Amino acid sequence: MKFSAEQIAGIINGTVDGNPSVEVNTLAKIEEGVSGALSFLANPKYEEHIYKTASSVCIVNKTFEPSNSLPETLTLIKVDDAYACFAKLLEFYDTLQKEEPRIEPNAFIHETATVGENIYVGASSYIGKDTVVGNDVAIHPNVTIGSNVKIGDGTIIYPGATVYRDCVIGKNCIVHSGAVIGADGFGFAPNEKGEFQKIPQIGNVILEDFVDIGANSTIDRATMGSTVIRRGAKIDNLVQIGHNVEVGTNTAMAAQTGIAGSTKVGNNVLIGGQVGMAGHLKVGDRVKIAAQSGVGGNVKDDAKIMGSPAFDSDDYKKSYLGFRRLPMILSRLKNLEDTIKKLTKDQ
Repeated sequence: MKFSAEQIAGIINGTVDGNPSVEVNTLAKIEEGVSGALSFLANPKYEEHIYKTASSVCIVNKTFEPSNSLPETLTLIKVDDAYACFAKLLEFYDTLQKEEPRIEPNAFIHETATVGENIYVGASSYIGKDTVVGNDVAIHPNVTIGSNVKIGDGTIIYPGATVYRDCVIGKNCIVHSGAVIGADGFGFAPNEKGEFQKIPQIGNVILEDFVDIGANSTIDRATMGSTVIRRGAKIDNLVQIGHNVEVGTNTAMAAQTGIAGSTKVGNNVLIGGQVGMAGHLKVGDRVKIAAQSGVGGNVKDDAKIMGSPAFDSDDYKKSYLGFRRLPMILSRLKNLEDTIKKLTKDQ
C-alpha cells in the first residue's frame, strides 16, 4: 500500500517541505533508507545519516535546520515531535496488517462458547466451553483457549499461546506466541515420606486492560483467588510470574525476570532483565530495579536498587568501585605487611 507525503502529513498534522506527491510503501531506519521508504530523525546523533539517506520521505522536528545539503530525492515532513509521530504511524501501519474478520477451517469453537462481532479465529485454534470472546478479537492459529475464559474487546492472541480455564483477559491486551496464561502455580508439600504432594491450584489469572505479555512468558494461576496483572502493565519475553503475584498499573519488566509467589509489585515500577524476586515481598510504587538484581526483601516507594542482594543503587556503585580496587588494596596491604615485618626484624 502506498501513501503520499501529503497523506502522511495529514495523518500526523505535519508540514511538507519538498514534493507532496512523492509516495512511500515501506518503513526504514534513516541509515538503512531505500527509495520509497519513510524514515524519521529525532535524535541529533543520527543527523549525519539524513544527508546521505536514500529514503524518499523523512519525518523531522520543526526545529530541525540542515547543516549540510539534503538529497534532492528527499522530502521532509516537519512536526512538533518526530519520535511520537513516527510511533503513531507505526501504530497506523500495524492496524493495516490485521487479519480480516473470519473463522478459518479446522478452528474449533465449543457450542456453549460466545463470540463477538468482527473476530478472527485462525486455523487449528480451540475455544472451550462457556468461554466468552469479545468484539474485534484476533485469535491466531494454534491457540488454545480453555473453558470459562473471558476475553475482552480488541485483544490479540498470537499463534501457539495457551490460556487455561477460568482466566480473564481484558480489553486491548496482546498475548504473544508461546505465552502460557494460567498454568498451575508451583505448589507442592512434602509428606511424611519426603515425597512432594501436589497442592491443587484452583485460582485463576486476571489480565486487566491494555496488558502486553511477551513471547514464551508464563503467568501462573493462583492457588486460591487470582494472580493479577494490572492495567497497562508490560511483560517482556521469557518472564516467569508465580502464583498469587500482583503486578501494578503501568509496570514494565524486561526479559528473563522471575517473580516468586505472592509478591506484590507496585505501580509504575521498572524492572530490568534477569531480575529475580523472592516470594511474599512488597515492592513499592515507582521503584527502579537494575538488570540482574536479586530482590530478597521489601522495597520502599521510589527506591532505585541494584545488585544481588539488591540495595540502593548509589551505594552499590560506590561499593563496586571499592570492589574493583580490591586487588590493588590487597597488594598494597601485602607490601605494607612485608615492610612492617622487615622493620621489626631489623630492630
